[in-house]
Amino acid sequence: MTVQPTKTQWQYLEPRPHPWRKQLYLKGKRIKASVIYSDMIVNEMTEADAVYNWDLPLEAIQEIIEYCQTHQDLLQSEAQEERRRLEAKGVVLVPKIIAR
Repeated sequence: MTVQPTKTQWQYLEPRPHPWRKQLYLKGKRIKASVIYSDMIVNEMTEADAVYNWDLPLEAIQEIIEYCQTHQDLLQSEAQEERRRLEAKGVVLVPKIIAR
């Protein structure tokens, strides 16, 4: 179960017009909040690493983390929808195997 959002007004995030995608984007950029959040997870970034990598204020990174953690259901459903649409176009998605 996802934690319900505690914030309704975001300083660094905004909606963008899209036929089916409802997640928020970084204000003034074409970057979904989930892209930055996923990058942090995959690359094991600290908040400081993300500030440097994305050239954003710490508060923006913290807001992205809060947003993504409180909207997991939305982000997962949009990822599933994107996968479905790609597969419908014939794109074969194979999970990447990571050697450890």
